[in-house]
Order: sequence, then C-alpha cells, then structure tokens
Amino acid sequence: MALLELDGVTRRYGALVALDQVAMAVEEGEVRAVIGPNGAGKTTLFNVITGTVKPTAGSIRFAGQPIAGLPSHQICRLGLSRTFQITSLFPEMSARENARLSAQARHGRRWQPFGGAHIFEEASARADAALKQLGLSGIADTPAGLLSHGDQRLLEVAMALAQQPRVLLLDEPTQGLSVEETQQAVETLAGFLKTSGMTVLLVEHDMEVVFRLAHRITVLHRGAVIADGAPDAVQADKAVQEAYLGGFE
Repeated sequence: MALLELDGVTRRYGALVALDQVAMAVEEGEVRAVIGPNGAGKTTLFNVITGTVKPTAGSIRFAGQPIAGLPSHQICRLGLSRTFQITSLFPEMSARENARLSAQARHGRRWQPFGGAHIFEEASARADAALKQLGLSGIADTPAGLLSHGDQRLLEVAMALAQQPRVLLLDEPTQGLSVEETQQAVETLAGFLKTSGMTVLLVEHDMEVVFRLAHRITVLHRGAVIADGAPDAVQADKAVQEAYLGGFE
C-alpha cells in the first residue's frame, strides 16, 4: 500500500475544472515531482492534499486513512507538512525561533498552561535537529530577515521538517533563487534526501532540479495527469513535450 494515494481527485470552481480525476500513488521513501505548465493545477493539488481546499470529488488516503476534507491542522498532525512558493518567515526572529514555532504548531497542546516547558524543550530540540539536517546550524541565531534568499528557502524546508512529517511537500523550493543559490540548495536537498529517506512530494518549475531530485514524475496539464513515470520516460513522452511547447531545454 502506498503511503499517499489519490484516486479520482477533482476540484471545480464553477465551470473551471482545476483538477480532473487525478490519480497518484506515492510510496514511502519516494521523491515524487509534480510538474506542468502554468495553470496546470499543481498548487491546487497541494492545497487539496493539505486541506487548504476541499476536493469536489475523489478520495485521498494517507497511511491508509482517508484525509480528504479534513482541516489542514489535523492533516499536519497526521504527518504531512508543506512549504509555499512565497517565502513566509518571521524576519525579526532567529532561524532557530522560526523552526521552533513551526515545531510547536503541530503539537495539539501547544498553548495549554500545563506541560508548556516540556513542549517548548521538545520543539527546540526538533528545531535544532531540522536546522542541522539542512546545514543551517551555523546561522541558527541569525534573524531570518538577514539571511540570504537561498538560506531563507532552506529555512522554510527546515521549518516543515521540524514538524517531523512522514511526507514533506515542497512547493517550488528554488523559486526566486539565483543560479548559484539554486545549485547550493539542490545539493543540500539532495544530500538530505539521500541520508534521511524522507518521502517528498515536490512541485518545481526548474527541470534541472526535478531531474536531479525526483525518483518519479507526475505531469499535470489542464488539471489532468498526462504522464507518470521515471524521469527519462517522462522526458521522452510526446504528450509531455507538446504540453511544454517544444519539450525540455
């Protein structure tokens, strides 16, 4: 049984079909990329999986449990954490404090008066561990707003990681990065994925990043899956090449 399974997932906005009968199965330990032209439905797919948006139809199962339509905080506590396209940090807080707050956010008793010290200590330990995994320990005490854009993007990954997910959803982690920052971020992510065995669902526009990180690729076009398979097979698929108006550069 796959760790994350989607079957017939559809999302309509009036006459607009943003997702059309999407089916996908992500195995534990797999890095799955979701690609497609602008407007293909990639971010909508992430929103439906993580509970930001409810599907119009279809089923989503995580570790065998139905999660379609559950609130996002409940889905997070079950073990799915995500990053977003736009950097969202507390700039005056340190990298460690940002990661700690993220770790606390998953805890069901995070704001209750009893057990607060234990929750804080546990969240701090998870934050430090996540920063270390992403090579950010050296800037842990630096205000997030003073970090390079590349380190800010990696910090967002660390914040999601601090929630100890079973599935990590990365929404365009190299968005807005320079060529050099992208290369550094990809090398860091590749090293982390190799050692951690984390299950990852990745939306990314940079095909070099996709082919560097992904074990398998799902291609969306106008809300529907038009290809699914190993990177080489997807790259050679004629339907994918037509969707990208001439193929991959």
